[in-house]
Amino acid sequence: MTKVAAVQMVSTPRVEDNLASARRLVAQAAREGASLVALPEYWPIMGMSDTDKVGHAEPEGAGLIQDCMTALAREHGIWLVGGTLPLVSPDAGKVLNTTLVYDPQGRQVGHYDKIHLFGFNKGNESYDEARTIVPGQAVGSFEAPFGRVGLSVCYDLRFPELFRAMGECALIIVPAAFTHTTGLAHWEVLLRARAIENQCFVLASAQGGLHENGRRTFGHSMLVDPWGEVKAVLPEGEGVITGTLDDAFLASVRESLPALKHRKL
Repeated sequence: MTKVAAVQMVSTPRVEDNLASARRLVAQAAREGASLVALPEYWPIMGMSDTDKVGHAEPEGAGLIQDCMTALAREHGIWLVGGTLPLVSPDAGKVLNTTLVYDPQGRQVGHYDKIHLFGFNKGNESYDEARTIVPGQAVGSFEAPFGRVGLSVCYDLRFPELFRAMGECALIIVPAAFTHTTGLAHWEVLLRARAIENQCFVLASAQGGLHENGRRTFGHSMLVDPWGEVKAVLPEGEGVITGTLDDAFLASVRESLPALKHRKL
């Protein structure tokens, strides 16, 4: 049995304020017994414009945001999946939207650059992440004491082939900043589908509320089990959800319905 937690935030344009919120919420998750904690996408900054994050991009291995994550993992003795932060990219004016993973000693043990970039245009809502983000190229995962953990980010959720490429995982993590419009329609059903088809736990850590830049994110951070049942959820606002990864239940699902062994492609 492993207790995990997802942190939900309503991030602001101010990095220092967001760091303070993350410290407080990660500490809460640790007090509640979580040994793995996931932060949401864009947790260090939700700027007034999409270009704001470019000015806060850090080189991998150094910077205020990474120092914070290293310290949190070490201080609380947890596995920390650091949502996403902006890292310096090869393209001027663009960043990598990156998940970094830290072990309980504060060592970086995982890296995933978001592959699928969100584009949406409906009514007054318009988003185009490709304007400021360079897409990643490689599937991401890391080995934890309870098994393999797959890494994905937000819009990746709509591309099931990415999750198959991770191999057999005990847990898949989805930090996100789903819009309220798309989240209301698709968030839960997609999370449950990824859990069911990959027969693993899915932990989703989300942005959840009305941000200072006018964007409204859907929230509903949740833990879904391998049978597709939602075990914990936080609809909106700052907070933490926790739940348990039950190894025996995971094994029983795969034994009773061995779909992964039945794959032909």
